[in-house]
Amino acid sequence: MESMANGVTTQTLTEVVADHLRRLIHLGEVGPGDRLPAERELAEQLGIARLSLREALKTLQNDGYVEVRRGARGGTYVTELEVPVARWRARMRTVSGEFDDIIDFRIGLETETARLAAARRAPEDLAAVRATIEDLTVAHDRTAFRLADSRFHASLARAARSSRLGAAVESTRAELFNTHDLLPFIDPVQESVDDHETVFRAVEKGDVDAAAAAMRDHIEHTRTQLRAIVFATEPPSPESFGTTVS
Repeated sequence: MESMANGVTTQTLTEVVADHLRRLIHLGEVGPGDRLPAERELAEQLGIARLSLREALKTLQNDGYVEVRRGARGGTYVTELEVPVARWRARMRTVSGEFDDIIDFRIGLETETARLAAARRAPEDLAAVRATIEDLTVAHDRTAFRLADSRFHASLARAARSSRLGAAVESTRAELFNTHDLLPFIDPVQESVDDHETVFRAVEKGDVDAAAAAMRDHIEHTRTQLRAIVFATEPPSPESFGTTVS
């Protein structure tokens, strides 16, 4: 479990902790059915008091992100996220222009990230990006695929040598978490793997224009997939849940 970033502003500590844990769930660092570390361990990892952590977990429980189980296998577990999915989908459907605004912002961020990655990548960066694609191809479930997908984009940001771009990419991707994990297939997983491969090959060659174009195409494919999901007349049924990718 990663440490929280510094920079508490007007939020309370409880809100900051809850947002941090929520973002980890959105990005796939922990997914449906995963058990969070024990309270004492998690508080130590985050550098906060157990009381603050307890209050943050209560917030996440009320929002449908986690549940507390009792017994021998008790603990705090990530839910199947049906409630956050429904709330997110309702928001995207009712707040005019927000869906496309998020996608447009991602295009601006991630095409420039790909461009810089192609210009600045080192051999170890290419190895890290390649490893995430390999993880995509062998992912055994939707949570593993979503995590590898997030790490692909994060590794590109590291190759771009811009911590601010990396933080912005992570934050924006987290806004679309539901569609990565819990909503139904629109296109085959292999198509997404191919998109990632195309971006990687351009970055590997140092072709900045091709890298930017490949990333733009990839995110436009995502826009098409997500629009069909978000604005479908009927909500996705549980039996159709699969891995939508980004």
